Amino acid sequence: MFAFGILPPAMFLCMICFMLYGFPVAFTLGAVGMLFGAIGIATEHFAPAFLGNLPHRFFGIISNELLLAIPFFTFMGAILERSGLAEDLLEGTGKLFGAVPGGLAYAVIVVGAILGAITGTVAASVITMGVISLPVMLRHGYNPRLATGVIAASGTITQLIPPSLVLVVLADQLGRSVGDMYLGAMGPSALQVLIFLLFILLLSLVRPQHMPPLPKEGRGDLNAALVIKVLAGIVPSVVLIFLVLGTIFIGLATPTEAGALGVVGAMILALLHGRLNLAMVREAVHSTADLTVMVVFILIGSTVFSLVFQGMDGGRWIEHLLSHLPGGPIGFLIFVNVFVFFLAFFLDFFEIAFIVVPLLAPVAQSLGIDLVWFGVLLCINMQTSFMHPPFGFALFYLRSIASREVRTTDIYMGAIPWLGMQLLLVGIVIFWPGLVTGMLDSGPRVDIDKLQIQIPEDSGLGGFGNLGGAPGFGDAPAAGGLDPLSGPPPGLSN
Repeated sequence: MFAFGILPPAMFLCMICFMLYGFPVAFTLGAVGMLFGAIGIATEHFAPAFLGNLPHRFFGIISNELLLAIPFFTFMGAILERSGLAEDLLEGTGKLFGAVPGGLAYAVIVVGAILGAITGTVAASVITMGVISLPVMLRHGYNPRLATGVIAASGTITQLIPPSLVLVVLADQLGRSVGDMYLGAMGPSALQVLIFLLFILLLSLVRPQHMPPLPKEGRGDLNAALVIKVLAGIVPSVVLIFLVLGTIFIGLATPTEAGALGVVGAMILALLHGRLNLAMVREAVHSTADLTVMVVFILIGSTVFSLVFQGMDGGRWIEHLLSHLPGGPIGFLIFVNVFVFFLAFFLDFFEIAFIVVPLLAPVAQSLGIDLVWFGVLLCINMQTSFMHPPFGFALFYLRSIASREVRTTDIYMGAIPWLGMQLLLVGIVIFWPGLVTGMLDSGPRVDIDKLQIQIPEDSGLGGFGNLGGAPGFGDAPAAGGLDPLSGPPPGLSN
């Protein structure tokens, strides 16, 4: 525990105490980092010049083009939240599935997945679907726990479905491409939606009274007009999804450029729905600026903390603790996911990504764990940070828009089954890594043992005409040639 001194664990404990006391996370990280930086200099863990790396790190954060994708995707989601697209999708799909038990729940799950693929923000999905769907579900006899649970879970899946902001941040922290993270998340996100749908199907067979079908007058006729209305909402969404994700996958755009394209597409959709105006754009800009500033401040604070923590051999302390866990890589992944699950009771996913992930990534890499698999696995786990009673943000969003007839107890209890299904997906991905890595292009395989580097004889390197193990390597240099072990060439020595 204290093989690398008492300061690394003391620094970590001090950070947790200040957070529990209620100080803002960004300022807690920066203050603890500077405090222990002074202690590190006083105890000669590192020289004062070591902290000279901080300005370079700050500049690296501000000039990181990958992080520009965050305000673009946030702005896109804020525009779409106000465009009326979600209302059209929910109304159309609700009537389309309304004739079967649980039809509205199916519609919420499907629309939640679509909104997740075009907005990337949990708050927008949960609030929008809650405002539109919750009153309708309660009015038609849905169990309040089921209704609130399905809305919260379908909104939080936004965190896993590309273009998730969490995947952008994890890609930056793990040093992997956003495109690989998005590709790796495709399989788990599709499986998560399927698990949700199967749960509703099973529940509709066991307890159909908790999710009755809509009456005829509530759903109307299933005709061509209804199908066209549903398609009118889905087709523009599919086009926007391709505009954002397709251009990344086929290499036409970087994530930042794709985010800018998504903003343009979102504004066009809002214009087509007659909702685009100056007030709407101003609100979207304001919410985007709030989130972006929060992320940047947390990232700057975490940079101060992590630099000092590494200077005190904190990284080696973490690696020493976690690399000797029983069970090898699987044991490490199980421990980390249990740790992150409980940490998510108190910390936001941005805070976990900026504080914890940089400490865990070197250990995962040393154990031979694919970092894309590791990142997607953590992203699945961090979905639960929105669903944890009593601090889950999705539950707070629902409480803020739900009527008084919906008790807070119903919201909390309704979240538990869906929380279990999210953890089920964590277990599946731990023991089935191919669900993530199967979508990735591993590239051409190179046999290092057969690799040769050959330099032409007339390249001016004398006897080093072949460095691939062929004859000539290690031979004495030709007359007048340069022997790197024999000092300067003739004529250059005094």
